[in-house]
Amino acid sequence: MRFRTTFLYSVPLFFMLLVRCCWLVCVEVPSDTEALHGTNMKLTCISCVKREEVNTDTMVEWTYIMNDGKEVAIYEYNGEPRELKGPYQGRILWNGSKDLQDVSITIVNVTLNDSGLYRCTVKRYFNYEIHRPSVTDVKEVQLTVHEDALEDFTAYISEIMMYLLLVFLTLWLVIEMIYCYRKILKSEEAAQENSTDYLAIPSGNKENHSTVPVEE
Repeated sequence: MRFRTTFLYSVPLFFMLLVRCCWLVCVEVPSDTEALHGTNMKLTCISCVKREEVNTDTMVEWTYIMNDGKEVAIYEYNGEPRELKGPYQGRILWNGSKDLQDVSITIVNVTLNDSGLYRCTVKRYFNYEIHRPSVTDVKEVQLTVHEDALEDFTAYISEIMMYLLLVFLTLWLVIEMIYCYRKILKSEEAAQENSTDYLAIPSGNKENHSTVPVEE
């Protein structure tokens, strides 16, 4: 009886822990890399916190890599988000989460000049009494900004298939209409020929045809 009671209390606790673990799941998804000129573009950077990294201080730095390899710091998080002076000042919004596993940013009103390589550096400092070791995680996003709207290849193929289907249905409908029209026309011609043949028979023959002989 005691074991049964303990089991009944343990089952809900197990499911509560399981749900809690599911809430804490972190998935490092890649960022979108295509943007349309004049729209807002989110640069996704997710760095999942490991169990041993729970009690840490997190510092985030976003940089833009120029064609000559020079890095330009455009945004940082060190206790709180802060935009930096430069060409991106006033155009970046913080999209990070409270637990600092998601440290994404959004570039407002992207231009063609915003195309290029962006680097997200996440550094976590362990809060030990004697020393403060750190771990660093680096993510890169190669952004391409297009002037015109991008057409999804799947949507393009679907549109072509839809037009082909419409053409096929239209042709099928036309063929069916022609077939029905010819069938009706043939029926009318046959009826007209029968009536003409009937009118061409002499009146005497008509009477003979109309009289059915009776055999005794």
